Amino acid sequence: MRKPLAFLAATVAFACGGVAAHAAGSDAIDIPFTRFTLPNGLTVVVSEDHKAPVVAVSVWYHVGSADEPAGKTGFAHLFEHLMFQGSENHKDEFFRPFELAGATDQNGTTWFDRTNYYETVPTTALDMTLWMESDRMGHLLGAIGQAELDEQRGVVQNEKRQGENQPYGRVDERVAANAFPANHPYHHDTIGSMKDLDAASLADVRQWFQAWYGAANVTVALVGDITREVAKEKMLKYFGDIPAGPPVPRQQPWVAPRTESTRDTMTDRVAQTRIVREWNVPGLADADAVLLDLAADVLGGGKTSRLYERLVYKDKLVDDVSVSVQAFALASMLQLSADVKNGVDPAKVEAAIADEWKKFLEHGPTADELERVRTDNRAHFIRALEKVNSKASVLAEGQVYRDDPAAYKQDLARMDAATPASVLAAAKKWIARGDYTLTITPAAKDDTSEPADEMEKPGRPALAGRPEAKLPAEPAHAYTTTPSSIDRSKGVPAVATFPDLGFPKLERGKLRNGIDVVLAQRHAIPVVQVQMLFDAGYASDQGRKLGTSAFTMAMLDEGTAELDSLEIARRAERLGAIIGAGSGLDSSNASLNALASQLEPSLKLFADVVRNAAFRDADIARIRGQWLARIAQEKTQPTSLALRSLPPLIYGAGHAYAIPFTGSGTEASISSLDAADLRAWVRDFIRPDNVTILVAGDTTLDAVIAKLDAVFGDWKAADTPVPKKNIAHVDAPKQPRLFLLDKPGASQSLILAGVVAPSTKAKNNLEIRTMNGAFGGSFTSRLNMNLREAKHWAYGAGSLLSNAIGQRPFLMYAPVQTDKTAESVAEILREAKELVGTRPLTHEEIDKIKVGDVRSLPGEYQTTGSVLAAITSMKLYDRPDDYVQTLKARIEAQTDEAVQAAAREVVSPDALTWVVVGDLARIEASLRKLELGAVEVIDADGRKVR
Repeated sequence: MRKPLAFLAATVAFACGGVAAHAAGSDAIDIPFTRFTLPNGLTVVVSEDHKAPVVAVSVWYHVGSADEPAGKTGFAHLFEHLMFQGSENHKDEFFRPFELAGATDQNGTTWFDRTNYYETVPTTALDMTLWMESDRMGHLLGAIGQAELDEQRGVVQNEKRQGENQPYGRVDERVAANAFPANHPYHHDTIGSMKDLDAASLADVRQWFQAWYGAANVTVALVGDITREVAKEKMLKYFGDIPAGPPVPRQQPWVAPRTESTRDTMTDRVAQTRIVREWNVPGLADADAVLLDLAADVLGGGKTSRLYERLVYKDKLVDDVSVSVQAFALASMLQLSADVKNGVDPAKVEAAIADEWKKFLEHGPTADELERVRTDNRAHFIRALEKVNSKASVLAEGQVYRDDPAAYKQDLARMDAATPASVLAAAKKWIARGDYTLTITPAAKDDTSEPADEMEKPGRPALAGRPEAKLPAEPAHAYTTTPSSIDRSKGVPAVATFPDLGFPKLERGKLRNGIDVVLAQRHAIPVVQVQMLFDAGYASDQGRKLGTSAFTMAMLDEGTAELDSLEIARRAERLGAIIGAGSGLDSSNASLNALASQLEPSLKLFADVVRNAAFRDADIARIRGQWLARIAQEKTQPTSLALRSLPPLIYGAGHAYAIPFTGSGTEASISSLDAADLRAWVRDFIRPDNVTILVAGDTTLDAVIAKLDAVFGDWKAADTPVPKKNIAHVDAPKQPRLFLLDKPGASQSLILAGVVAPSTKAKNNLEIRTMNGAFGGSFTSRLNMNLREAKHWAYGAGSLLSNAIGQRPFLMYAPVQTDKTAESVAEILREAKELVGTRPLTHEEIDKIKVGDVRSLPGEYQTTGSVLAAITSMKLYDRPDDYVQTLKARIEAQTDEAVQAAAREVVSPDALTWVVVGDLARIEASLRKLELGAVEVIDADGRKVR
């Protein structure tokens, strides 16, 4: 969901020149680009960014679900899937050459107004990439037959089931149908209806491709280690012979606002009532779009917003509330969401919302509120200046929707020019009336029915006044094709050379109290990231109340001796700083992401949070309520439910890792936590003799040491020693076991199979990682190719390894359609047995992962955050400072025999612990017939039911 100012947020990033990054105002921000059009009408946008030897390729087709005719809902997205099925000159999975080339950030997405395909590749793989993208653009239909259509139809239908199987997973479909009239292009959700997906034919495929996938309907953005001259030569070479295609009609803006409030209700298998309220507002190009985005931030954009302060802090009516704008080309949706505390009358929540809304519509935002929102947006913008693929998306989006790659500048200018009065005027115009309110309540526990497809239900009736779609203006010159010299019969161009990795040399220092500091300098943008890494984590809960570590870290920024939670947040906003804290399995961390120019005052605020947490009873009670609601929600979400249940089963009672891997603990433990528990944990673990400070960004060692010393150098440790965590060794079970959790009415079953594997610190960690990649950790891995591509029983299937200092979990997973649950379990088990028996990994499978890992390295460390994450892993797992720089040689040195041995060491088919979450009325009998081992039905807390 894209906001008008989304390029200012963390969800969208792009690179920019250093001068612009240091500028205080938005007017100086610039993304240099050149634009040209091929003779066939294809638009190309090029932006040079030579900080890493990679190029982002972003291909945007100006067609989306808004262009689907009646009876063809979901087809734009289904067609997107077909584009990955191969092409006439590459009749194989689209991903294969990219896995071998080390591509990163690769995917495709469909939305109301566009379909895009993107990847970031080493500079030397650009020819291969453009060949592949042009082959599917110009030579697709001969590769798509009934089998390919049926395969991807099944995959998409399981994607739909998977989404709807989540808590509140059907809400978006209901909201879209009631927000927009039946004759509006946005009336139906992009995923489509099961009925329409079933009806999709090869004739539809041909018609869609020929109508919408012509070159003149495409924008390609190339960003990274490339020049305009190279881009022009290569784009003409690979894309010049593709026909322009017919002129395509453009849908016209139509907000279709309501004049009266409407209400609706639905039930879902959720833990608490949610109120969703929506207003239709103008599309992303409208002058009011930015003003409404600012209004949404003031009303419900975070902890310091009006509704959060009123409903969460003051009235204690909800666990969470937010307001945001989902921006599209024809119209947008301003949407409020509030999670009502259990036991609270939703009417009271609505009354409080109405009161705050009324005050806002009377007086608008204050100057301070508006400036804090602007400052926060600017800071997010600067943080978003690193990844080339995100920059490519911004340029392509501006070109596709507004015929201007620099359209972001207009929005930035509108943001800077906004006043309290202009924001108020936009709010009065668009969100003073005409809301649609949907209240979602928990379904009855005895309701086992499978919900009907939301797409088949009536919504808002058709409305007169829909503007007619318009054909674009005639081009100045008729589109022509350019003969190509490429012999496509020779196949995909080989990628023979690859660029070297660039990774900063680590520098080390100490504070005057002995705290170690590790720095990686990165000067691409004026941002400094600081992470205080404590040896604690979920494992430190052993012998304490489960969830203590995570809960305590979450409480650090909820108040200090002198500042309350809201004042901490306001000061951070004014500084453009992000302060956070949390825990993982083996460590806890406090983090600061600061503008380099504001590092000193940001560190002062950060140190106060880390060193002087107040743990006031009122704050503990507020966070406890939210935490308990989170646990309840976890128990309604299949993956979270499984991750709560499986670790205690594979590690055994009493083990430090025998905890919910969500880190949230249990209702009983969280309910009993008090300030004394939190202070005791902080005394034991959050201390200067148990921390390393990791820094990455725009600073030097001397400068950052001085600033850190000023706020942490006088920190003294407690007299008591740091407790030692006890991470015991676990033996594999002697036979497999099957645990079933009931989710009545579920349209999918979640399958997890787990076993303990060697630590991340194991000498053969790379071999284990390579084995996992080939077996289930990549798109073309065995598990995914079986259950998704061959059987199309799942949207995705695979295996994963969670990092751990002790033995880590190795998990195989698959969310599958309910009627194929037992068959899917049997397939996973067969694949596991063959992996360690009759069909070990081949040289080709192993080499694919090795070369992909090596060749992706230049693209892995584009951002300061990715560099900091690498340093964190070095510290946690005792890796040398040159670990990243020497990784290539160690990956290449792996032998097939060592990787095959890793498979035999890790994957133990006869010792698997299976957890299946689904509708037991429909799946239990067939699962028992598999005779996997002892079968138990357990509840959401892991207790035996039968």
